[in-house]
Formats: sequence, structure tokens, C-alpha cells
Amino acid sequence: MIELSTLRVFLVAAEEKNFSNAAKRLHMSQSAVSQNIQSIEKAYGVELFVRRGRSVEVSEAGQSILPMAREVLRAARMLEDGFQEIHHQIGGELLIGCSTSAGKYLLPALLSDFQKEYPAVHPRVKIMGREGVAERLLNQSLPMGVSSKYFEQRDLECQPLFDDRIYLIVSSDHPWAGYGKATPDDLLDQPIIMREEMSGTCDTVMQSLKNFGITPDMLNVTMELGNPEAIEMAVERGVGIAFVSEMVAARGLAFGRIKKVELKGLNLRRTVYIARNLHYPFTRAQNLFWEFAQSRREELNTEIWDSLVNFEVAV
Repeated sequence: MIELSTLRVFLVAAEEKNFSNAAKRLHMSQSAVSQNIQSIEKAYGVELFVRRGRSVEVSEAGQSILPMAREVLRAARMLEDGFQEIHHQIGGELLIGCSTSAGKYLLPALLSDFQKEYPAVHPRVKIMGREGVAERLLNQSLPMGVSSKYFEQRDLECQPLFDDRIYLIVSSDHPWAGYGKATPDDLLDQPIIMREEMSGTCDTVMQSLKNFGITPDMLNVTMELGNPEAIEMAVERGVGIAFVSEMVAARGLAFGRIKKVELKGLNLRRTVYIARNLHYPFTRAQNLFWEFAQSRREELNTEIWDSLVNFEVAV
């Protein structure tokens, strides 16, 4: 009979589509991951993956058993949860997918507060794109996700978590730094550093600029970076100007390395949501965190603003 640990290796390898990445996530060696997969293939006479150099694709046979593997591991988690309930304990893994730069700053603090109440819970945040969060919620490989996109899927429930502001930032020696104001049309003559096209920040900015007749092809995008912290650093060095989450900008603003510029007529805000699949059976820890996160919404918005102001004052 197949071991649960071996089944988990198969599931993680299928999600990562890379044995090396799966090994890092599982805290195993790559050879151990390969051996686990090969043991299943040999025992049942199937090919679970099609090997293509460093990457792998789940085979047709692998795809057919993937939902069953998820179901078995989910049942095992529910069983573990049941045993903990007997002893009046709350524990287990708390996996959350996150697609927003703001979420990366917020979730650690939120999870830390939750873990103070339930120390046996082990949170794990996986960073991915918005479409990745939606896909994994739908196929039930994620119990919940945090995203700046509202998922209009009948199987998914989205609840507002907090409001994020997006700032236009420039280097401290930029001509706009002293005055701190500009118009949307002024952007056309500036080198701009942008997030990837599918990011929530990029989407929010372009939707707002559309109201001023500005389309992506009119902008002088000098660089595209997938990491918001890298964008902030590039702005510090004078590579260009950029739009980033207020939380990404906070440290650079506090140290005077960058300056915030107000664009006339633009107030860039977006709602960040927490989402789940309505058909995914939650453990008690997952249920408690879902309720905990929503109960903290108003407090989170206040805390975010206060922490940013206090950080700038302290520095």
C-alpha cells in the first residue's frame, strides 16, 4: 500500500512540475524525490511524469490520479484534525497562496498574531501570480488565497481583507521630488519601471490611466520587473519612476531615498481579498483563520496606516 508521505511527494512534484523545486519545498534531496516517484511508478506499472530535462509534466496517468491523491491527503489532514480535537488542540499546516506585494508584508504579521493564539498551527505562504491563486483554489490544491483580484467564480468565495494604496515614487534627486506633484500627461515623457502585465499593481494603474486617455503603448516603459522590492531599488538608483504598494515604498520614503508624487486626479487604491473554494473542507485551524482574518479587517487598515506613519517618524 502506498505511504501518505510518498503520495505527498507525488502531489508536490505535480504542483511544482520540477523535482528540484519539490525537493526544496519538502526539505528533501532531489534524488529522494525521484526515488519516491519511481517507487510508485515501479509498484503500479505507470508513468506519472513525462521527463523533459529539468522540468517535468504530469502524464495522462498522473493527471487521472491527481484528484484522488489530493482527496486522500485532505482526508488524512481531517483525520489528524479529529485526533487533535479529542485533546482540545488546534494545529496542523495552514497553507495560503498570495499574489500581492502588499499581502507579502501583511500576512506574516497577521499569521504571527494568529499563531500566538494557536501555537501548534504551522503557517506556510506560497507566493504566485493572481491566475495561479485562482487556478489552485479551483483545483483545490490551495485551501485559501490572498489576491488583489476579485475572482468571479461560483465555486469561490471572496471577502475583502484590507485596502492597499499605490504610490507613484521617484528618486530623491528627480525633478518632481521637491514639488511632489504631477499630472497624468507628465508620465508620457518619463522612463517608467513597471510590474509584469498580469500583476494587480499594473492592472490598477492602467485602468486608472485609461480615464485620462493613456494606454500602455503610450508609456515609455524602460524596464519590467516582477519583484516590487527590485522596482523600488531601481527607482532609488534613478533608473526610472514607478508605481508600487505603499508598504513597498515605506522604507525608502522613511530614509529619504525616494519621494512620493501625487498625480492630479488619481487616487490609486485597490481592495485585497481573501478567497477560498466553497467545496474545500476546512480543518478547524483553517476555519478559525478565515474568521480571524475577516474579523481583523478594520483593524488591519488602521494598523497598516499607523505602522507606516510611525515607521517614518521613528526613522
